[in-house]
Amino acid sequence: MNIHALDILIIATYIVVTIVVGFWMSRRASKSIDNYFLGGNTIPWYMLGLSNASGMFDISGTMWMVYLLFVYGLKSVWIPWLWPVFNQIFLMVFLSVWLRRSGVMTGAEWIKFRFGTDRGANLSHIIVVVFALLNVLGFLAYGFIGIGKFAATFLPWQLSADPTTNTNLYGLIITAITTLYVVKGGMFSVVFTEVIQFFIMTIACIWVGLIAMNEVSPDMLAAVVPQGWHNLFFGWHLNLDWSGIMDAANTKIANDGWELFSIFFMLMLFKGYLQSAAGPAPNYDMQRVLSARTPREAAKMSGFVSLVLLVPRYMLITGLTVLALVFFSDQLNAMGSDVDFEMVLPFAMREFVPAGLLGLLIAALLAAFMSTYAATVNAAPAYIVNDIYKRYINPNASERTYVRMSYAVSIVVVIIGTAIGFFVTSLNDIIQWIVAALYGGYTAANMLKWYWWRFNSYGYFWGMVGGIVGAMIVPWLLPSLTVIYTFPIILAVSLVGCFAGCLLTPPDDEELLKNFYLKVRPWGFWRPVHEMVRRDHPDLEPNGDFGRDMFNIVVGIIWQTALTATGIFLVIENFRAMLLCLAVVAVAMVILKINWYDKLQDYPQMPAAPAVAASAE
Repeated sequence: MNIHALDILIIATYIVVTIVVGFWMSRRASKSIDNYFLGGNTIPWYMLGLSNASGMFDISGTMWMVYLLFVYGLKSVWIPWLWPVFNQIFLMVFLSVWLRRSGVMTGAEWIKFRFGTDRGANLSHIIVVVFALLNVLGFLAYGFIGIGKFAATFLPWQLSADPTTNTNLYGLIITAITTLYVVKGGMFSVVFTEVIQFFIMTIACIWVGLIAMNEVSPDMLAAVVPQGWHNLFFGWHLNLDWSGIMDAANTKIANDGWELFSIFFMLMLFKGYLQSAAGPAPNYDMQRVLSARTPREAAKMSGFVSLVLLVPRYMLITGLTVLALVFFSDQLNAMGSDVDFEMVLPFAMREFVPAGLLGLLIAALLAAFMSTYAATVNAAPAYIVNDIYKRYINPNASERTYVRMSYAVSIVVVIIGTAIGFFVTSLNDIIQWIVAALYGGYTAANMLKWYWWRFNSYGYFWGMVGGIVGAMIVPWLLPSLTVIYTFPIILAVSLVGCFAGCLLTPPDDEELLKNFYLKVRPWGFWRPVHEMVRRDHPDLEPNGDFGRDMFNIVVGIIWQTALTATGIFLVIENFRAMLLCLAVVAVAMVILKINWYDKLQDYPQMPAAPAVAASAE
């Protein structure tokens, strides 16, 4: 591909600035392990929010969403619930506050806070560290594969005559650059470079959306899509027939297994609710919450992510999609059954993005990769250094020693993740493994830990083991089923492990449970512990916010979905639907302002509140 000198200059300038910022921030990061992993809990919530939004804007995910919108039309708005995208609403409404009140550094350290230090707690601690490292390595391999393919497609230099070697060499170069600034700067570097990356991506997204609006009229789009493509809502079946327009799209829908869209939607909602209620996995999302200055700021940060991310990201997704639909449909049809819908994004970029903007867009997508990769790399040493080396090997080392160990661990996990990427050639294979095997096994145990006092460390350990093993075996035993349809089976296997491990062993220590309840103040099945705490605090009131929190979650999900649809309707120039979405967004924000934002608390009001707040910090 020929690329203009201006585009090369923009890309090079972005890379240089990113490295300079990383080294500039390294002095602050190297002062202590808290500074390195959590930014010393001094980074403002809005910068953490921009950083988190940037970290969620990855290349492969964007290519996937372009394909979804191309094939499924407006109904693709619902499909990211697979991950689930509305986990940010659960974090915003109550889980970020609960998590930040713990005052810990990592997800594994949170296990000690919840379950203590006995044998069962140590087993739980180890399984979380294992889960976190598998998660990190999986995402590093995923990132390495994705960025190599992207760079080999768009950057003009052939580093090798062999396409696979060329892809791998680009992957090595870009991951090395990313690792350099992350290892030096820690969380400070990650956040500040991601803020820069976010603004680059936002400018590029809006610009591409405007190009599509200028090039493609509503009538031109209507001529190349089937009836129902523009409809956000659905019936029992998908009812989207591409026959005579692009037959391969019908084959893709059948292979995805989502034709019975109502069943698919209900399973997404069921799975998404449970996974969201379990809280964030021990990765970069959790690190942002723990890095916030206060519990209240952690909640605001989580809400800010959806507000700033969705409209510009979907302007890019929609812009590239409609350009490809109108101008690339003939080429896709010529491919017949071999059509690759993931080529929609690179084709649209090559053909319709002018010089200058192309460099900015490539830099933006490089930024998307680098931000996600950087956040993942930063999470790994937090578990190895803080949760293994500091806890079991050298608890009295100097802060500088811990930071140097973090440098070394970051480099090692990057090498291992990259090595895995050499042997796994399919992005789909690695992401399916992460979503099914890891996140599927995470749900039951991590949901129960928040809401049930009797759930102990052995229940957590065996629930995690059962879930992970079940998620690996069940899809293998039922290969004809789409992964989401195996979720109820995997959940049942995990729940057996949870209840067997829990009910066959004694409850956790009374003082441990009281300390957790007093600091976090969750709602749920905590009455016996509440009664124990009231012996010391007679005026203590239980958390009565369950109903309000559930109402706010429903409003928040509607708000988030309307934001997503707004970006799409804007670019396809359905201004009536866009204004309706904006009205829904406005009403939802008013409700959330009154019923969520105005009622946020760092710590519950009670006689001993100042002491609790101090200990949590």
